[in-house]
Amino acid sequence: MDKKEFLDVLSEELIVALGCTEPIAVAYAGALAKQNLRESTITAVQVYASGNVLKNAMAVAIPGTQSCGVAMAVALGIVAGDADKNLEVLAGLTPEDITKAEFMIEQGMVTVHVADTSKKLYIEVCIQTPGSSAKVIVADEHTRVALVEADGRIVRTGDHETTEDGHREEGREFLDIDTIWEFIHTVDMEDLGLVKQSIELNKRISDDGLQNSYGLQVGKTIKAYISKGIFGDDLATHAMALTAAASDARMAGSSLPVMSNSGSGNQGISATLPVVAVGERLQSSSEQIIRATALSHLITIYIKSKFGRLSALCGATVSGTGASCGITYLLGGGKGEVRKAIQNMLGNVTGMLCDGAKAGCAMKVSTCTNAAVQSALMAIHGFGIQETEGIIEKDAAYSIDNLCRIGNEGSIEADKIILDIMLNKKE
Repeated sequence: MDKKEFLDVLSEELIVALGCTEPIAVAYAGALAKQNLRESTITAVQVYASGNVLKNAMAVAIPGTQSCGVAMAVALGIVAGDADKNLEVLAGLTPEDITKAEFMIEQGMVTVHVADTSKKLYIEVCIQTPGSSAKVIVADEHTRVALVEADGRIVRTGDHETTEDGHREEGREFLDIDTIWEFIHTVDMEDLGLVKQSIELNKRISDDGLQNSYGLQVGKTIKAYISKGIFGDDLATHAMALTAAASDARMAGSSLPVMSNSGSGNQGISATLPVVAVGERLQSSSEQIIRATALSHLITIYIKSKFGRLSALCGATVSGTGASCGITYLLGGGKGEVRKAIQNMLGNVTGMLCDGAKAGCAMKVSTCTNAAVQSALMAIHGFGIQETEGIIEKDAAYSIDNLCRIGNEGSIEADKIILDIMLNKKE
């Protein structure tokens, strides 16, 4: 086993992100396009985005603002974005920046269109000035630049290609349950700095969500009901409160960054905090919690490499599966129990739909966190959903393949219906 391969994967997929990654990717494309203009007086901005990007930018707050939507995201990227900061492109927004972006939109300078593409993650930003133009295409991954044009001249093209669903399986064939299990037991602790950082960042935004009133206040409400004795102060509710609070804050515009996993901040949160919450309650050592969180992150990455960046299915079901594996490890389970935890999760929450990024995502994160703890506890007691049931196979790896098949092949029509509903809400 080459430990460097695993560390490289963690480095590629654990990325610090400020705000929901779809509108942030739009802002990134806008900022990069602005960099390639010869003039500063912008007359028109056109954005073409795939349906999955549109639905995930429609209702989620942009960090540091009370605004949402593709138009506002691209305007802020143009006005104040720093493309060199990647997914932290909008760090340090000022009230003046927001006012300038709002002015651009009020003047009708920004138009947004549904892109004619089969790619699930596709963003094209075109900017015009009186004497120059720039075009940027971001595709497949949130900061993967496929094309930069300035005045019709190609400045940059993509460094690598992925599938239309954003799969990253090629070059990651070494990832499986057995190799991940071996890695997390043998890797040196000093090599898991990114995993430790994911715990620190995601705990900080969780504290923000518990202390302040964001969105639906899912985490804060659970915590309040624990204090009143209505909910028991057990492993599951404690994990639900911490994890949902982080999602509450992130989806409602907190200016704190998170550690994302496979292009999603909520996946990073829900792969990290359930494990940390259980570890705290079990009084696990810092090393145990970090290794368990590394297991969670890597199982999430393993599944997402097959599943793709975006889907009509909720990504928290995948990161919740990773978290259940990490919790199983903390409870003293071995590889067999980890496989049972995966079977329990996939037989339970598979099918949860993604209807865009929004405050309500915190409830889905809470649901998947509860399932993660329950699935781990059942696995520890030797219970796993059998291969005779539903999509579950004898080998957990094949159950994962079935999940990915549903997410990739089965979600195409669902995606269209969901976007149509979101764009045509009844009065």
